Amino acid sequence: MVDEKVNQVDEFVNGWELPVLLFGGFRTLVDALHVRLAAEGHPDARPVHGFAMQAIGAGGVTATEVGRRLGVSKQAAGKTVDRLIALGYAERADDTHDARRKIVRLTPRGRDCLARSARIFDDLRASWAARLGSSRVTDIEDALRAVVPADALRVDAPGWMGT
Repeated sequence: MVDEKVNQVDEFVNGWELPVLLFGGFRTLVDALHVRLAAEGHPDARPVHGFAMQAIGAGGVTATEVGRRLGVSKQAAGKTVDRLIALGYAERADDTHDARRKIVRLTPRGRDCLARSARIFDDLRASWAARLGSSRVTDIEDALRAVVPADALRVDAPGWMGT
């Protein structure tokens, strides 16, 4: 009976440790990204800005659509868009199809931030491969692809996390 209880505790510890380690890996990569972005001319960029710029996309969308894509309220999306505009990452423009609507689109500075982010993430992946071995990193990615549904790869983390 005692052995059974120990095994239950071990399973509990292992169960909660996996998401914490996955989040820790995510956080480590994102924090390193932002150190590099700051050094490369984007000191005010924050993780939520990256999610929001991804939600805006190449063609631009309304602030309401940014909120839908992020999983946040229209008001929260509006505040995030306002901050991106203040930082020079985005701008509002007239919608060519509907004069009543404004489109939020990335500025050259916003596109530069995303391009640098992509390059830096490639560099960070390479540093993990150098430390762990390329095949091990590939194995981790393959394993995660096997258990993470394709529709889970979205930019709505701010809304999901309740921000």
